[in-house]
Amino acid sequence: MTLPPLDFSKLSLRDALDLAVLIEEEARDRYEELANQLIVHHTPEAAAFFAKMARVEEIHRQKLHERRCQQFDDEPTSVNASMLFDIEAPDYDEARAFMTVRQALHTALKSETKAHDFFVKAINKVKDRLVVDLFKELRDEEVEHQNLVKAELAKLPPDAEGKTSDYADDPVGL
Repeated sequence: MTLPPLDFSKLSLRDALDLAVLIEEEARDRYEELANQLIVHHTPEAAAFFAKMARVEEIHRQKLHERRCQQFDDEPTSVNASMLFDIEAPDYDEARAFMTVRQALHTALKSETKAHDFFVKAINKVKDRLVVDLFKELRDEEVEHQNLVKAELAKLPPDAEGKTSDYADDPVGL
């Protein structure tokens, strides 16, 4: 994973909080997109899981935003969404027809791992002690999220064996 085009050595706590809010927004929006795709693909269980993940990301975003507002009121930000991409958000090609809940959980686990790796790398570039502390907190939360997903995975029965071609529709003429 490469870091976004930010100078992490100059990142202020305000900007770090703004970045964290944007990361959560991006993940929330992507989970919502995947949930909508899976509804179209008639995969309601996996769609419901992605919708749940979108709600979880929104709750985390709200907490970070409140924290930012408490500490910095309405001070302007110098961080925007164009400065990041796919830090925690699942990849666009993760959703597919006939996706199982187990596969959706694995997608979420990859995303939480990706976010953890981001914070680990960013911590090494940050100079401000308060930003380091925030990123360590966020890194540790990603581990907690990974553990929650792993616990959900452990509750599921294994996916039934089958090939994607077993579920594919034959092409039809228009």
